[in-house]
Amino acid sequence: MPSEPLSQKEIEDRLRELPGWAYGDDRIERTYRVGTHRAASALVAHICAVQDELNHHSELTLGYNTVRLSVNSHDAGGAVTEKDFDLAERVEALAPAHGAA
Repeated sequence: MPSEPLSQKEIEDRLRELPGWAYGDDRIERTYRVGTHRAASALVAHICAVQDELNHHSELTLGYNTVRLSVNSHDAGGAVTEKDFDLAERVEALAPAHGAA
């Protein structure tokens, strides 16, 4: 069953609960900064495990000491859905353990 796209207002309301996250180009995204490349790699690995658990995957970009996450729902025609915010909330909860800011 396809996910239902969220309205612009719903997206804006949900983003207020996720500081650092932004909406653009039909996706929500955030860049995390960590202390080292190894810490960034560990954060990516942890995010990948969560994505597999949720069966919902984002675009991840690993930099020297940054991790960029960008997500929308393909089954909703590339729109933002509740599943995207579920993933964002899970990543927000695990990021501090990796020293992410």
